[in-house]
Amino acid sequence: MTRRGSSVPARGAPRGRAAPARFVALILAAGQGKRMRSARTKLIHGLAGGTVISRVVQAARDAGSARIIAVIGVQAGEVRAAIEEGSGASVTPRVEYCTQERQLGTGHAVLAAEGLLHGGKGTLLILNGDVPLVRPSTLRSLVSAHRRRKAALTLLTTRLEDPRGYGRILRRAGGSLSGIVEQADLGGRTKLEEIREVNAGLYCAEIDGLFTALRATSRRNVQKEYYLPDLVGALLRTGRRVDALLHPDAGEVLGINSRADFARVVRTLNQRKLAELMEEGVTILDPEATYVDPEVSVAEDVILHPMVHLEGSTSIGAGSVIHAGVRIVDSTLADGVEILDHCLIHDAIIGPGARVGPFAHLRPGTRLGASTRIGNFVETKKATLGDNSKANHLAYLGDAEIGRNVNVGAGTITCNFDGWSKHRTVLEEDVFIGSDTQLVAPVTVGRGAFVGAGSTITKDVPAGSLALSRAKQRNIEGWAVKRRRDAASTPGKKGSRRR
Repeated sequence: MTRRGSSVPARGAPRGRAAPARFVALILAAGQGKRMRSARTKLIHGLAGGTVISRVVQAARDAGSARIIAVIGVQAGEVRAAIEEGSGASVTPRVEYCTQERQLGTGHAVLAAEGLLHGGKGTLLILNGDVPLVRPSTLRSLVSAHRRRKAALTLLTTRLEDPRGYGRILRRAGGSLSGIVEQADLGGRTKLEEIREVNAGLYCAEIDGLFTALRATSRRNVQKEYYLPDLVGALLRTGRRVDALLHPDAGEVLGINSRADFARVVRTLNQRKLAELMEEGVTILDPEATYVDPEVSVAEDVILHPMVHLEGSTSIGAGSVIHAGVRIVDSTLADGVEILDHCLIHDAIIGPGARVGPFAHLRPGTRLGASTRIGNFVETKKATLGDNSKANHLAYLGDAEIGRNVNVGAGTITCNFDGWSKHRTVLEEDVFIGSDTQLVAPVTVGRGAFVGAGSTITKDVPAGSLALSRAKQRNIEGWAVKRRRDAASTPGKKGSRRR
């Protein structure tokens, strides 16, 4: 089931056409990713509402995996937490884990999963944890081609204008695969360096015989590691079939190795989402300056102005308008909502026909009813406003329950914190709060009551009453005239006015 206005299925649901017969997905997630130059493994970096690794897990799940196994190692606890947080507690299949205690290469990482797969049969889909752009349809196509050709191993390849850093694909005269040479082992051989077809790092293998073949590989290479690509030669030497499937979209299947790669992935995910939304009837005035996370739902006839950021589980109702510089996170907007420029909205629910901003800050727990108005430089937190209520200027409404048809004047503050605990302010229906009022919680203003401007309210106000707490005004006639005269008669006197 999809959310309104979005083609993104609920998590755990297969996307696109029916998946082939079930298979096991093995995700290699044990490495550090040193070229990212980060204290954290690249797999747990935040990406489009999730993390790098959580998007790979979701792709494997959506492709139709019967089991998902993650090989973890560096920062194993953090990687596991990123996977679990991205998957949710009820999504199946749940991810199983095994640990690569020493990072001795990709082949060694696959061997770490032998205990979970030993004696099994069927198809194993092997993918790296740093390929968050891979589509479920691509994974299904790889599995289908592998089974159709009855291969022992099928790997995905692609072509690059600049293949540096990737293993080169070696083919015989007839086009069949003969081997792979890693970048570190090229040794300056010009002909090999000029090869443009590279290993994308996605494999499909038959479990039967896989681990025997892996153990036949060696660490006799520059890196002193067990290369998973060496599996090609090991299987060919035993007479088993190995195929290579060329994929036309290099950007989809290449992993993240650097900060530049990360930026490319962010941009590509965003472009995919915006193209989808525009196909579904959303107006995006400047796609180059608009960012929408993949799980965001946007309905028809919404208008998104430049520099809008929609993140997390946000949902935007039909006919809403989001103006420039707005960031909305994990929030729900009903139909016909208008968000004016430069607002920050986080974990809020906004009713139909409401208008917010400019320069408003809606913090978690804000709930706005139909046709409410939150104006410029108004901040709310755990505040509920009933239908047709408004706070148009310069107010702070925290831990507040505000009824229908309430007017909150400029400069009003709910004083919700006493230094130890938070307390609630209740404004019942049809209340009028004058400008520059302080409501010292806990306090209730009864239905239909008025509070005069400049008041500090520390006690409950009965329904239908007028509350005033400001000092009585005192006028001293002639004071200003005398002050000016004195100043004029005393040269250099402090307080004299110069024009």
